[in-house]
Amino acid sequence: MKEQLEQLLADAIGKIKADGVLPADHSVNIQLDRPRDKSHGDFATNLALTLAKPAKSNPRQLAEQIIAALPQNTLIAKTDIAGPGFINFTIAQDQLKQQLQAMFDSDRLAVDETSDKRTIVIDYSSPNLAKEMHVGHLRSAIIGDAVSRVSEFLGHKVIRQNHVGDWGTQFGMLLAYMEALDNQEAEYELSNLETFYKAAKQRFDDSETFANRARELVVKLQSGDDYCLRLWNQFIEVSLSHCQEVYDRLGVKLTRNDVMAESAYNDRLPGVIEHLKARGLLVEDQGAQCVFLDEFKGKEGEPLPIIVQKKGGGYLYATTDLAAIQYRQKELGGDYLMYFVDARQSLHFEQIFTLARKAGFIEGDIRTQHFGFGTVMGKDGKPYKSRDGGVTKLADLLDEAERRALELLQQKSSDLTEQQQQEIAKVVGISSVKYADLSKNRTSDYIFDWDLMLTFEGNTAPYLLYAFTRVNSIFSRLGEQGFDESVPFVLEDERELALANQLVRFNEVVHQVYDKAMPHFLCGYLFDLAGRFSSFYEACPILNQDDAQLRNSRLKLARLTANTLQQGLQLLGIPTLEKM
Repeated sequence: MKEQLEQLLADAIGKIKADGVLPADHSVNIQLDRPRDKSHGDFATNLALTLAKPAKSNPRQLAEQIIAALPQNTLIAKTDIAGPGFINFTIAQDQLKQQLQAMFDSDRLAVDETSDKRTIVIDYSSPNLAKEMHVGHLRSAIIGDAVSRVSEFLGHKVIRQNHVGDWGTQFGMLLAYMEALDNQEAEYELSNLETFYKAAKQRFDDSETFANRARELVVKLQSGDDYCLRLWNQFIEVSLSHCQEVYDRLGVKLTRNDVMAESAYNDRLPGVIEHLKARGLLVEDQGAQCVFLDEFKGKEGEPLPIIVQKKGGGYLYATTDLAAIQYRQKELGGDYLMYFVDARQSLHFEQIFTLARKAGFIEGDIRTQHFGFGTVMGKDGKPYKSRDGGVTKLADLLDEAERRALELLQQKSSDLTEQQQQEIAKVVGISSVKYADLSKNRTSDYIFDWDLMLTFEGNTAPYLLYAFTRVNSIFSRLGEQGFDESVPFVLEDERELALANQLVRFNEVVHQVYDKAMPHFLCGYLFDLAGRFSSFYEACPILNQDDAQLRNSRLKLARLTANTLQQGLQLLGIPTLEKM
């Protein structure tokens, strides 16, 4: 409906241009918003206000001209002008009913596939394999996963890339520590990578002999020594297994096949340097190979270097990222490269994307975008830590989530067996952690608070999961009796109308999530949908309704609500439950 209304407005603008009201060459950006106050209609636009100056007209008078220029249609039931010149539109109820029916009949709730289908390469999660995944890895994994699910749902081809860190000087230290242990000790120590890393670091700091051996092993590893590669592969295999266990628990769709590690680009890095040299972009600065771009200056106006090769010949993140861009475009066929990486890396990606275009690593209309995200904070306003002040391992965080969810379920009176409670607690616990993150604006920091995320009140996973089971319980009580799905929708009560208006927004919201890479849009929509259903359920009898047509219509609304909640949660990577 929004797209139809935008087209009607575009036609109206075309007409007033033809009539000389607005200059023919004036560019017009049509924006429609949904008013918070439903007395102001279903959609509103400030077009008359933004066009008043070029039209040399009073905004209210221009609003009247825009309304008069609208083509004849069956979409709009009413228009009115508010305040200084806002135009409000109320959609005809017949159109609303048609959209509801289209959603009801569709296995994808009438969500349009995109007309601009792309091959999207999405870089997300990408932990450093030297350590276990911690709470800082949460946001990239689940935000990237939600956006990848939405992108696939809209018809894009999605290629996931897990750009894990598996190379560098720290691995010499880890290999030296593995070498100092016998096989049984090494296997035991590697079961806890965080402890293993700390022990290796302690040995590195305390022993000059150990530190020298670590440096020696780095050189051997990078030169392809068989012994070092064997130790390194053993460590990487254990670390990747730890990561996969976390992904499986989180319900994140990354697999081992999606791993394209830093080391996978090693053979390509000399070619990156040669390519930059051939383009005349390389400058030697204090022995290092750098690129200086006019677009990036320091505070004093000095050019900022992009270092691609160190004085000793080693390569950096920038070199690997350029190789990855080339690979993702040329070999994976990506025409949209998305990166879900901490917002603190924004300058790095601005530089890399700019350099990649100047150097010809990106060709044509390939789109590249870094989607940064804020930090997970503790209640003290600092980055979230464990009780002992250390970095919280993600596996430990998920364990605690499941434990707390079980306590929450046990506080509710229910007929669930102990085993059912434990199974449901796993879903509720993990979903609560994910939803608490996804429901926040991606670009903002947020405070990690167990009490706020594990509650049946407010915009939380437990609330939405329970809302779904509550809707489904209607059909459990209905049993085999069924209902007449051919009955047209009836929207007589204001609560029915409010629920219907929220339901038909699903298509619009899903596309917004993709366009902005903002899963919190969908979270807010689902929360509002559950709230409107609750108001409808309390005010409008369903199974006890005597009027057969009204009863069947309300059952259809309930079924459509359940389907929309379930599909929406699935797009967020959250499974639904039959009962709680």
